[in-house]
Amino acid sequence: MPPSAPSPRPATAAFAVCFVCTGNICRSPMAESVFRARVRDAGLEDRVLVDSAGTDGWHEGDGADPRTVAVLAAAGFETDHVARQFQADWFDRLDLVIALDRGHLRTLRRLAPTPRDAEKVRLLRSYDPAVGPEDDRGSRLSGDLDVPDPYYGDFAGFEECLKMIEAASDGLLDAVQEVLEGRAA
Repeated sequence: MPPSAPSPRPATAAFAVCFVCTGNICRSPMAESVFRARVRDAGLEDRVLVDSAGTDGWHEGDGADPRTVAVLAAAGFETDHVARQFQADWFDRLDLVIALDRGHLRTLRRLAPTPRDAEKVRLLRSYDPAVGPEDDRGSRLSGDLDVPDPYYGDFAGFEECLKMIEAASDGLLDAVQEVLEGRAA
């Protein structure tokens, strides 16, 4: 399968989420690994498809940044990753597109073919209860919602990104489980 092709949605998957950063080598593969572990631990791996991509294709076909791999391994997360670029036609197969910062949010919403697709795009940190109160759609209203790009920094920046991603992943999992329960009712 070429790197730009979306992962196939298994027939059993009831929910599909894709994490998106700039080059798909740092933040989004980190979020994908963490959230995939959360989904597995919740026993939902057969119902939730977890994926990632980048807004740009600069690193398409590359593996995750070695610092991302090292931070994930040190925290006990697995990663087997090949970078690829997000494509507008993926919106049809996705329930949620999780942007890692506001720039990605704007880019993805502009890329969305329909207003309904644009509504699928959310910031990851909007699911972190420590960031601020929720609005009527379940998004956080205050605090810095960006996961900063660690690429040009040191190893500590990657560790900080992991902490932010982990903090938001539990809230995201709760939101996904709520949707799944609603669909089952």
